[in-house]
Amino acid sequence: MVNVPTIKLQPTGQEMPQVGFGLWKVTNETCADTVYHAIKTGYRLFDGAFDYGNEKEAGQGVKRAIDEGLVKREDLFIASKLWNTFHESERVKPITKTQLEWWGLEYFDLFLIHFPIALEYVDPAVSYPSGWKTPDGSIKPIGAPIQETWRAMEELVDEGLVKNVGISNFQGALILDLLRYCRIRPAVLQIEHHPYLVQPDLIRLAKSEGIAVTGYSSFGPASFRELDWKKAFDTPTLFEHPTITAIAKKHDKTPAQVLLRWPTQRGLAVIPKSNNRDRLLQNLDVTSFDLEESEIQAISGLDKSLRFNNPIDYLGTLPIFA
Repeated sequence: MVNVPTIKLQPTGQEMPQVGFGLWKVTNETCADTVYHAIKTGYRLFDGAFDYGNEKEAGQGVKRAIDEGLVKREDLFIASKLWNTFHESERVKPITKTQLEWWGLEYFDLFLIHFPIALEYVDPAVSYPSGWKTPDGSIKPIGAPIQETWRAMEELVDEGLVKNVGISNFQGALILDLLRYCRIRPAVLQIEHHPYLVQPDLIRLAKSEGIAVTGYSSFGPASFRELDWKKAFDTPTLFEHPTITAIAKKHDKTPAQVLLRWPTQRGLAVIPKSNNRDRLLQNLDVTSFDLEESEIQAISGLDKSLRFNNPIDYLGTLPIFA
């Protein structure tokens, strides 16, 4: 079994595995088996979301592993997210309870605001996952402020539905604003993070405030080529970048392992996914070797400030990263 370090979250002190499994783009047909085999491989952190549309199947994989005695519930760290269409205070608790029912859980270890965007409510019975658009195809922002949503998130902690609350896709000014009024501070900031989008100032801010950082899309354009996004195909793959491949060869590791060691050695958590069982183990085993400081700097030097998950690119609106 691979020994995975943990990150102590504030303010609860709960330990979050530094390497987990991200459920974005895992198909409904394969999700239950994928989660089950990931648990058998040694994964204990699973990162889900309403928007991924596979939480019920993920829960089936968890149940199978628990029923077979592979793990206990308390051995797992399950994270999920509040989607944009549930930001109004009265909608936060009901959808959280629904998501817990899908997972078959009594609580989430971490629950994050997925995007700092409030959109008009869409009934999950009508459209699931609801995505960014209403059933008529329009995008309809609403006036629910983050403060309203965050207070409802804090109530989830009060009621034991959630252990830790966090934020995703937030930028510095909004984080500073949240910290002015929050009663329970965000434990985690989840951001797109890879050598083409390093975001050092944002990471420095989070760390200075005691907020753990989780990076998603650690492999850069590879995560988005599956979606046929032109920007991803216009960008050289990191798996074949000479800087990455040279470092991988030197350490006798795969390019993917180098791309995951780069953030983990700097104190970030990562949530890669793979349907290949060999790569599942390789992705988990990314803290047993160290990069040289010069290698870390060389990888960071690939920064292009190139963001792939930017709503204005694929929706034509909602410029939250402007």
